[in-house]
Order: sequence, then C-alpha cells, then structure tokens
Amino acid sequence: MWIHIFVFILTFCFMEFMAWFSHKYIMHGFLWNLHADHHKKDHDSWFERNDAFFIIYAVISIIFFLLWQNNILEIGLAIGLGIFAYGCAYFLVHDIFIHQRFKLFRNANNSYARAVRRAHKMHHKHIGKEEGECFGMLIVPFKYFKQEFRKK
Repeated sequence: MWIHIFVFILTFCFMEFMAWFSHKYIMHGFLWNLHADHHKKDHDSWFERNDAFFIIYAVISIIFFLLWQNNILEIGLAIGLGIFAYGCAYFLVHDIFIHQRFKLFRNANNSYARAVRRAHKMHHKHIGKEEGECFGMLIVPFKYFKQEFRKK
C-alpha cells in the first residue's frame, strides 16, 4: 500500500518535470504547430489545437490503468492516477485559474497565485517558439515570488 502512495506522489512530482520538458522541447519544438495557437489566437473556437496535448497525456494515463487492470504492471494504477491528478491540477491552474477558460478562481490573490500568473505572463510575452521562458506550471522560478514579496 505505501509503495503505491509513494509511486503516486513521485509520478505527480515527475509530471511537473515532464510538463516543463514537453513544453520546452516538444511544444516549442517539433510540435509547435499544435501549440502556436495558444500563444497567438488565430481562430474563433473555444478549443485550441494545443488541447491535443491533454489527449496525449490522457492516453498515457489510460495505458497505465490498462496495464494494471490486466495484471501486467502492479503499480500501473498508482502511475495512471498520478498522471491523471497532475492533469487535473494543470487544468485547474493553467486553463481555469490563469487563462480563465471557465470564470472560476478569479479572486485568488495570494503570493503563490500572483507568482504563477506572473511567470506564465512572462512565458506568453513571447509569441514565437524561440526565446521562451518559464516552461513549468506548478513550480515557477523563485524570482517571481521575490517580486511578490517586494510589493508588500
């Protein structure tokens, strides 16, 4: 039981690295064509081509659920749930809190919330795929926290 909890937490934490890595080297790399509309909206749809990345990670999570269900990988459930939980956290922070795709959490105004918003705003100041910064989501550079504390 404890190993499953440990693997779940480890997977969730590892997904922050995977989000950073895939954002920096895949989304701003060879799959920029899917991510570009997230930086420069060139359509009228609520959906973005960038949303395909949610589907990719959902499929990976489902694969781990299936590996567990078919007794191929005992910790597959913990890994699948860790990926799923990170996806939920990412959706809440990125799509709902930062980009306000649903009008929720508009009044969140603590130091962490302001630092995350500022880091993401700095990422979006670059419209092209080069010269980006702040590719992570839940963990942002400490300088944004320092800016928030200086304002107080």
